[in-house]
Amino acid sequence: MTIALTVVVLVAVVIVAAQLAERLGIQPPLFLLGVGVIACLVPGVPVIELSPEVVLLGLLPPLLYAAALSTSLVDIRANLGSILSLAFGLVLFTALIVGAITHYVLDVHWGVAIALGAIVAPPDAVAATAVARRVGLPRRVTTILEGESLLNDATSLVTLRTALAAAGLAVAHGEGAATHPEPVGPADVAQSFAVAVVGGVAVGVVVFLLVGWLRRRVHESAADTALSFVAPFAAYLPAEEIGASGVLAVVTAGLLLAHKAPLLQTASSRLSERINWASITFILENLVFLLIGLQVKAIITAVREDDVALGNAFLLGLAVLVAAMIARPLWLLPMTWLRRVVGRDEQAADNTSTLVVSWAGMRGVVTLAAALTLPQNTPHRPVFILVALMVTVGTLVLQGLTLPTVARRLGVRGPDAREDALQEATVVQATTAAGLRAIESRTEVDTSTFELIQRQATARVNRVWERLGSGRDDEETPSETYQRIRLEMLAAERTELLRIRDEDSVDQAVLRTVLQQLDAEEAALAYRVSRHERLRDEVLTTPSQVAGNCDHLREDQGFAVPTTPEGCEECRALGMTWVHLRLCTTCGHVGCCDSSQGRHASAHFHESAHPVMRSLEPGESWRWCFVDEVLG
Repeated sequence: MTIALTVVVLVAVVIVAAQLAERLGIQPPLFLLGVGVIACLVPGVPVIELSPEVVLLGLLPPLLYAAALSTSLVDIRANLGSILSLAFGLVLFTALIVGAITHYVLDVHWGVAIALGAIVAPPDAVAATAVARRVGLPRRVTTILEGESLLNDATSLVTLRTALAAAGLAVAHGEGAATHPEPVGPADVAQSFAVAVVGGVAVGVVVFLLVGWLRRRVHESAADTALSFVAPFAAYLPAEEIGASGVLAVVTAGLLLAHKAPLLQTASSRLSERINWASITFILENLVFLLIGLQVKAIITAVREDDVALGNAFLLGLAVLVAAMIARPLWLLPMTWLRRVVGRDEQAADNTSTLVVSWAGMRGVVTLAAALTLPQNTPHRPVFILVALMVTVGTLVLQGLTLPTVARRLGVRGPDAREDALQEATVVQATTAAGLRAIESRTEVDTSTFELIQRQATARVNRVWERLGSGRDDEETPSETYQRIRLEMLAAERTELLRIRDEDSVDQAVLRTVLQQLDAEEAALAYRVSRHERLRDEVLTTPSQVAGNCDHLREDQGFAVPTTPEGCEECRALGMTWVHLRLCTTCGHVGCCDSSQGRHASAHFHESAHPVMRSLEPGESWRWCFVDEVLG
């Protein structure tokens, strides 16, 4: 009963504190960390010990798997050089620097000293994802941070095991600690890394193939989601059992399953999995930071019993914190320069993005969990745990709180919502056109049915295009009008449905099915309504990721003098209202967009065969080829 009550209280605190942090404008991880520190100092609050087994076996696999599911394998491949440099090179570099400081201050075995370096070296996947996404960093920066934090835990834990083995110790998984019977040399180190990396990836691939095979035969959303809950543990446990990296196994399985999800899962299964994992991630991510804060009092009490003075332990913690923070730019800046200048790597980050990445080194639960795995006979074990806690809290506070300011001062900002809409519009238009082409030659589809499908498809494309443009505060776009009216209708339909339910005149299973259909439609509409634009002063140009290779765009001059700069001449003559304006770059004709009633820009193309138009909206300079249907 006590354990159950404790879990309920912890989850309740997480929910309330996270919502309060959102309202106060504070990052929930940092707020929950502070709540935990304050709670552990209150008399009467029970001491909650965070055992390494709970973290490494209970929290780490699902958190890593959830992070991998939301990370793009394509983006990881595109930035693999930067990610590997951080996940392997930087971890070892930091471990050596911290190890040298620890060896000098405490005069301990080099293996023990480097073990502390391995503990504090890796930024945490949870912390990096939670902070980077809330700060609103560019997607490439966020991808590098996520990729680094997904892979660097494997380097850290393998380095930790190897360093302790060199010192004659073994990582504790129970009460005791075994002594390593043989000395560890360079060949042993290389072998450990090879087994960890190759074995971890191999186990991850096997789990991916097994889960994929099962998913092709499981068609119920509930069963498929339950299978996804098993996947991280099915990867982590066997990998650790054979001496490989459980972290790499989980990450490999998660990335591959996410990449192949559209082929392996049904749409309802993907939706169910996304919703359930979002709930689990919310609880575990925030719970982790609350538990870290609750450890403070117990750790300080343990340090008082060590032969190192508490003041000296704090000084060591500060020195290691500074070293861990400085090691990151010391590694990143020259490595990025070498890749960009010497290696001629066009994917290497620019200087401002590199500086932001160098300041995004927040540590988290893995650092503290790794410290707790130290054998009980490790010299100055309580001091090492205190240092790990100081580095975790210090980086979360110093870097987590100041990262938004650093990014803003350097001019590094997240993706523009208008650019996202522009890219989304081209993708939706291309996929919708492919769908229409697939059925236009079907003889069993009558004309009225095809026209209905075509209108719905066109409306879906126009909804995205309407997110562009300056807009007018006093007028709605057609899609906004539809969404508002349809939401009002759904509310009325639900009210009537509940009245019928209360009369008990219809089977409840039938009513539940209808209610679920209403909920699905309302959720889709509410999602579109909630996507507010973040307009900026910069000119919106064509994103390089979707700029098409088109002869018309290449030969186009790019601009023409508008014949009617005040607006669409045809709309004004007919008394219509346009949504957005388009300019023919050949003759200067100004017409309304396809979301407008007249669709005069497209009509002008069909009449004149002038292939290219550009946006005439303020702050937009992108072009569109009607012939090839590409941006440029």
